[in-house]
Amino acid sequence: MASLNLKSHLQFQRDQAVNVADTKDFVYAPPQQAIAAKRILVKPNLGYPNKAPVTVSIKVLAKVLQGLRAASPDAEILIVEGVCSALSLREICDRQGVGNLLDEGMQVLDADTLPCKEYQNLQPNPVRFKTMLAPTLLEEVDCRITVGAFKRTILKDEPLISASLKNLYGLFPRSHYKARSPNSRGQLHRPSVSLILQDVYFCIGHLFDGAVVDGDRKLESLDWKPDKGKSVELGKVFWGNDPISVDRKACELGGEKIPSYLEAIDNLRQKLN
Repeated sequence: MASLNLKSHLQFQRDQAVNVADTKDFVYAPPQQAIAAKRILVKPNLGYPNKAPVTVSIKVLAKVLQGLRAASPDAEILIVEGVCSALSLREICDRQGVGNLLDEGMQVLDADTLPCKEYQNLQPNPVRFKTMLAPTLLEEVDCRITVGAFKRTILKDEPLISASLKNLYGLFPRSHYKARSPNSRGQLHRPSVSLILQDVYFCIGHLFDGAVVDGDRKLESLDWKPDKGKSVELGKVFWGNDPISVDRKACELGGEKIPSYLEAIDNLRQKLN
């Protein structure tokens, strides 16, 4: 499998540009790890039974899968998601038409059913979690791609941007991280999502070789609910090797202030490099 050396991996990511295209012209060029890969993991935002922009649009996801298949015709492509709904992943995928995108070498896996391991937090001073439990599969593939929707919610009177990094919340088992609701991962909201996202990046986010943000439409919520709000047309797709850089570019061109967690992660990455 691909090397997971943090320093070289971060340096590779930071040296790469972010691509931006009009949605109608989007053709996905995957990272070099996808070329001739044997196994590729794709983590799309499909956690709700709602269409884009609550979740990733099927058209954008289709382009990502097409790009990966072109880069690696024989790869096993695993589409992995853990939902935030009372509905099952199978029910949500059926509603969204995900099955129509799959060829014989692609399959959908429910993250909540996969074997897990503890991933070490590589921050010198973790926010809350010294380790985080996530699928072992992350270390059993050659390439990992996160495909996020572009959303702004309000938590504790502060805006929260959800894009390719926040999308990784769906990989953490609800049975382990649930709080009051069994359908969510409430433990990952304490002390705040913005702070916990730093732990997320340095536990599993740094493993990802590519990121895509579906900015065809942006969801602007008036409260904390990431499945309700106003749909704002942007007509763009953002992609590259580094989730932090891709999310930053989406915010810059999508009219959003750069989130504090992106700045904090970038600052620490510079120190680690």
